[in-house]
Amino acid sequence: MASTSITETHAAAPLADADAAPSEASLRAHEDRLRRRESLLRIAVPAAIVALLLLAWEWTVRANNIPHYILPAPSLIIRTLFDNWESLSNALWFTVKLTLLALAAAIVGGVLLAIAFALFKWVEIGLFPIAVILQVTPIIAIAPLILIYVSSTTAALLLCAWIVAFFPILSNTVIGLKSADSNLRDLFQLYKASPWQTFRYLLAPSALPYFMAGLKIAGGLSLIGAVVAEFTAGTAGKETGLASRILESSFRTEIPMMFAALLLVSLLGIVIFIVFAALSRLVLGHWHESEMRRER
Repeated sequence: MASTSITETHAAAPLADADAAPSEASLRAHEDRLRRRESLLRIAVPAAIVALLLLAWEWTVRANNIPHYILPAPSLIIRTLFDNWESLSNALWFTVKLTLLALAAAIVGGVLLAIAFALFKWVEIGLFPIAVILQVTPIIAIAPLILIYVSSTTAALLLCAWIVAFFPILSNTVIGLKSADSNLRDLFQLYKASPWQTFRYLLAPSALPYFMAGLKIAGGLSLIGAVVAEFTAGTAGKETGLASRILESSFRTEIPMMFAALLLVSLLGIVIFIVFAALSRLVLGHWHESEMRRER
């Protein structure tokens, strides 16, 4: 009888442990719920804070009867945005084109020059100080000179935006190319890997996280460079960007129009950051620690 009870006890113990231990499916479902909750919080909390700030702004303007030419209410800004959408949309599209073209040129030039820096030491010694000088010189100080020497206003604006966006791409990519593990470099040399194989399988993966970080910085800087350059140029006409709309509105004291154009600039900057953050997560999320999701 005693042996029978012991046998039954030992047989029941694994069953009890199996019932107590959560299954793989339940763990996965719990992890999915946590991820959805975190994603919801990332959207809901900032949206709630922004909504509260806008409500406080609206209430302050209405309660104190602040004139619209001093501080317009958010509702008036939105109404102005819709009433002048044709003009503002054309300016928005011009700013988007200028920003993306400057960013594309910065990516191409920065990556190619970074590869040259990594492969040829004398190129880095000769050209890197010039890149630093371009970066540390305020764009608003050299923009008037660029506008004088470049006949096309659009080309001058593009050059100004490119100068601002170029250095983060170059600097981050150079650091990434140089941060490859020295032991892996020795291993590639030991197996007599070609320069292309070393670049493709070692240097490029090492530089990719740094490049993506520089891309997120350069995206916003290219927009800033485009806006600042257009402020300096003071251009007017149909083929102009949001900065020109802000200048025109300030000359005419149309403050709601100024805020509407400024709102579009801010939204464009947010969209650029979100797009490049999502691109970084897509490219690095499955293998690099900076973008991999961690269990909590």
